[in-house]
Formats: sequence, structure tokens, C-alpha cells
Amino acid sequence: MHAPDNFNHASETPMAGRHSDTATFQGQIGRIRDIVEHAIEQPRGTTSLVERLADRTSSLHASISLPADSAPLLLADFVVRYIEHVPDFVEAIYEMAADSELLPQVQPLLTIATDYFLKPPDLITEHSPLESLLDEAYLAHRLLEEINDRFILRCGQPLVPMDTTRANLIAHELIGEPFANELDQAVIFSAELLLSEYSFSGAAFDKFFARHQQSGWSVEISRWPCLASDRAIFLNFDRERL
Repeated sequence: MHAPDNFNHASETPMAGRHSDTATFQGQIGRIRDIVEHAIEQPRGTTSLVERLADRTSSLHASISLPADSAPLLLADFVVRYIEHVPDFVEAIYEMAADSELLPQVQPLLTIATDYFLKPPDLITEHSPLESLLDEAYLAHRLLEEINDRFILRCGQPLVPMDTTRANLIAHELIGEPFANELDQAVIFSAELLLSEYSFSGAAFDKFFARHQQSGWSVEISRWPCLASDRAIFLNFDRERL
């Protein structure tokens, strides 16, 4: 796990430092989106993914029920949306944390999530580009799921209202065991290390959770629809009845 970069240069004013932080972060998000776009646009990027998924459809869990003739294409669409969702939700959490004066505490979580793409861990093996990105996206989605679950146990509220449990279960199936289990263990280790090394408490957090306990998440969901649920990931999937 990588600690967040220290952007607080002595020669900068707090506002200048904030702008520098934001520019650096936006650059990282832009790089991730470029990586994803490049993988999709490769001559056989989605074609090879569809072919691999065609081999997997017969062995998927019984709860994943899709028409045989369209299943590989629908699963490929799911994979692309699942990957593309990561920079969207990471960007939304960054902005939400900055607005709530929680960025110093939340930044380490976002650093790990972006590093899964920018500095993939050694356990990510060489696949086709989209398959590797699926592994990396799974790590990022599962990390947020773990952090959310632990906040719910601790505070009765998630850090963000996004629930991708269903999407993560399907991604786990597509990645396949035992490798998906290894990714899960890496996420659990990162979540435990994150919560032990960094403080997710204090007056700003108390205010943040009290506000959402009283008012819900309607303001944030209206501003960042990607936080609402996993609907964007399943846009075409659900039309065929999952």
C-alpha cells in the first residue's frame, strides 16, 4: 500500500496547495481513463474479451441467467462498464471528501484505488489488456466495499452510498477461482492496513455521518449519480433479466 503524496509545500498557501492536489489527482484520473480507452480501442480488445467470456458462460453461477446467444456480448458490456466505473466513483469520492473537509483522511483510500491501475500489484498476471483491467477494477471495487462494510459496523453509515456487491459477485465469477480469492485476500489486507494506519475519525467525520444520518444522501447522489448504486454498470445487463 502506498501512502499519499505530501503536497503541502511550505512555499504554497493552503488554497494553492489545494489546487495543486486537485490538479495532480485529476491527472491520475485522466491517465486511468486513457488506459481504459486504449484497451477498449485495441484491434482485438473487446473481441478477445467476448471470446473468453463465451467460454465462461456455461460455467457461471446459476444466478447469472442470460440468453445464450447474447450472454458473451452482455458480459463484455458489463466488464467495460465495471472498469469505467472506477475512475468515476473515485473522482466523486475525492470531490465529496474535499467538500466535507475529509480529504486528508480519505486520500489514502483513493491512492490505493488509483494505484491498482497506475501501479498494479505483482499478483496481477499478464492477460489481455481488458482482462487485466478487470482484475484491477475488481480490487478497487472490492476495497470500497470492504471499507463501506467496516464503516457501517462502526458508525451505522457507509462512507459512500454506493453498493456494488452484486457487480463484485459477478466480476468474481468472471475472473474465476482461485485467483479471484487471492484478489479478495489482497483487498482485505489493504483494508485492514488502511484502517490501522490512518485515522477515520474526528470532528469532520462526526459531522459528516451525523448529516447523512439525518438527511440521507440525496444531495450527493444528485450531484454524482455514479454513487447511487450499480445501475450504470448493469444498464444493458438488466434488460435481459439477470
